[in-house]
Amino acid sequence: MNTLSAALIGFLLWLAAPLVLAQTASTQGTSPLGQRASLEQLPAVRLGTNLVIVPVTVMDPYDRFVTGLKKEHFEIYDEKVKQEIVFFSEEDAPLSVGLIFDVSGSMREKITRARVALRRFLDTSHPEDEFFVIAFNHQVQLVQDFTTSAETIIQRLVLIAPEGRTALYDAVYLGLEKVRQGKHARKALLIISDGQDNSSRYTYGQLRELVKESDVQIYAIGIFGLNERATSNEALGRSILEEITSLTGGRAFFPDTPVELDDVLTRIALELRHQYSLGFYPTNASREGEWRRIRVRVNPPRGLPRLTVRAREGYYAISLQ
Repeated sequence: MNTLSAALIGFLLWLAAPLVLAQTASTQGTSPLGQRASLEQLPAVRLGTNLVIVPVTVMDPYDRFVTGLKKEHFEIYDEKVKQEIVFFSEEDAPLSVGLIFDVSGSMREKITRARVALRRFLDTSHPEDEFFVIAFNHQVQLVQDFTTSAETIIQRLVLIAPEGRTALYDAVYLGLEKVRQGKHARKALLIISDGQDNSSRYTYGQLRELVKESDVQIYAIGIFGLNERATSNEALGRSILEEITSLTGGRAFFPDTPVELDDVLTRIALELRHQYSLGFYPTNASREGEWRRIRVRVNPPRGLPRLTVRAREGYYAISLQ
């Protein structure tokens, strides 16, 4: 390995590493509604309560994850009204993750590279994460139920030959329904696709409403022709992936090269492991079923630069009976 290659690898590792703040306060004796509660103490389905949980990612100007912040460094606003943070966690807790994998005909030249990159995502994830796999072309199929085995997932995908059209909306819709069955409190979907939907029964409007209702973070990888310029249809597909991911506090990535594809999937796995979870009980009046916009702010400790916060955009109010 030459000096330039070694320096480049070192820089990428530094960029991916979290910026960790020194911990000065003891974590002993903290309560679930105080500083550092366990996410696994939260019920997977919170019926009869209006506790709103918000996963939050904090980045520094170098696009590194910032860890070590405390509850007092955050503020949450529900329709511009500041709320009390009653739940706070920075725990690297396991997730239930749905992998939504495009096996349509247009993926024929890209699927091998996508499988290799997906393996990196699986290897970088939390050891106790559970995954299921939905493969889709013009049809949507659950090809692997929840498992913790990366080897099983890859073997399932190797057996599928790319063909047919693209029912992306149907696949994501089914994924949102399926991930609710996961055993972990934190839930996410990862979409790997190369184009705009052209075969779904569900409309984009129907999918968007389900995304807004779901307490699930969505990430997406748009493989719109590695080393190629995006077409107008692909540009539309890009905007759709960007919208549904941003609604949930996730992100959409569009790598230009196979190397970037590998790096992006590693980064998503690391991001899911370096998040804060904030919870609040809404105090301002709302109607059941009303869409409530939320905003999260971070006030960094003295000496830190301006930080960037990413979180879900809102939630639907529920009855307080």
